[in-house]
Amino acid sequence: MNEFMLTCCSTADMPEEFFQSRNIAYVPFHFTMDGVTYPDDLGKSVPYDQFFDRIARGSMPTTSQVNVQEYLEFWEPFLKEGKDVLHISLSSGISGSFNSASIAAAELREKYPDRKMLVVDSLAASSGYGLFMDLLADRRDQGMNIDDLHSWAEENKLKVHHWFFSSDLTSYFRGGRISHAKMVVGSLLRICPVLNVNRAGELTPQKNIRTKRRAMEELVRRMEENADNGLQYDGKCYICQSAVQQDAREVTDMIEARFPHMKGKVVITWIGAVIGAHTGPGTIALFFTGKERME
Repeated sequence: MNEFMLTCCSTADMPEEFFQSRNIAYVPFHFTMDGVTYPDDLGKSVPYDQFFDRIARGSMPTTSQVNVQEYLEFWEPFLKEGKDVLHISLSSGISGSFNSASIAAAELREKYPDRKMLVVDSLAASSGYGLFMDLLADRRDQGMNIDDLHSWAEENKLKVHHWFFSSDLTSYFRGGRISHAKMVVGSLLRICPVLNVNRAGELTPQKNIRTKRRAMEELVRRMEENADNGLQYDGKCYICQSAVQQDAREVTDMIEARFPHMKGKVVITWIGAVIGAHTGPGTIALFFTGKERME
């Protein structure tokens, strides 16, 4: 069986140790903050606590995706070594990176006709994307070949659920998603917007909830409603957060108490710089597997 590489983008929002231990290669997006452009290198150039602190003090980072040339340079060494490549991209519902990856892959298939260069649109983001990569690495390590893993990815990607809320509306206002008046009123009323990722891989508002505690309870309720086997869920669960570690710990405690059969403990990670540039501080996101997402 020919060896192959499993690859993704930095926007899977997992720590460096994860990619190393799972033998997954990643290519970095980019972000610009206070006039300086950095690679999205998992918090090495700008540690995450500093990144979100700078946003809280007024910085407004912008982001850029991986371009075609960067994909070519990222993948070609693997193909030269005689390896095939299965790449999982950030959701096309929030980024054009899937299109760039597809263009680069087509070019490399022509140059290396004896190699397989496969690209999947994850329809996922942040640590939901990371959870999907973890599930794929499990199956690769169990001996699944590249073609079967590619098919499994396409058949199961909509079973990864993303539910999140923000207790800080500042970045929603700065990004033009709400007016200044709504930000002020929402902050006074302690409104926390709850969103998810739909079948098209797009961020979709679900409801506005008063108080952070109730928003946490709503995330747990959504997991009860959608997870495989409900309260008997025995899969993996990830949570990521943007400078609200205590809140993430509180949601984790709620979930581990409610779902005692999970595979291991809840994994808590940081929201990365590219996704975090849009969410800002104050966001908690929950990821698990379940029935296919509805619209």
